[in-house]
Amino acid sequence: MSTIHLVPEDLRDLYHVKEWRNATGILSTACPEEWAELITVLREFRLYRSEVLAPGGRKSPIASRIDSEFYARGWDERKFDTAISVDDVEYESPTHSVDCFKGRVGIEVEWNNKDPFYDRDLNNFRLLFDLRVIDVGVIITRASELQKIFKGLGKGPSYGASTTHHEKLWPRLDGGGGGGCPILTFAITPELYVED
Repeated sequence: MSTIHLVPEDLRDLYHVKEWRNATGILSTACPEEWAELITVLREFRLYRSEVLAPGGRKSPIASRIDSEFYARGWDERKFDTAISVDDVEYESPTHSVDCFKGRVGIEVEWNNKDPFYDRDLNNFRLLFDLRVIDVGVIITRASELQKIFKGLGKGPSYGASTTHHEKLWPRLDGGGGGGCPILTFAITPELYVED
């Protein structure tokens, strides 16, 4: 049975929401502080026309703004030094950095990367869950329906079909890409778009 009903209705109206392995139930009960902060950041977020039109770079202003809202609440970008020991021989096995980490929750923001980044994020969450570092992984991305807005703004080529959007993520999630790690995903929909 899904626990997605625990996501507040107003957020389900603004985001496409999908979970794997009852992530919402685990977040809301085992990580209540992180859950409350996630809800607050998602409720306050709006997708501004000016940021969609801003020139790209290493990180978009949209992803940077979402990250900064978490950082302001005590979340950190985090890379974990991990190793595997076999017969007293240690092999380094570093993880990829998690965009935002607090308590036992990892959040990745995938706004406009190539879609294989989802594989990296899901694998990283799986590994960190197996190592007992996180209880839940969260991915914030964009809904495919935003493409119509991007085309209308002349940004269609910048946000192509092979970049990160929920229709590229959900099959990977359903296919078990995150292994046993409970994962909750939020895709930003046109309901959040603001002409500023």
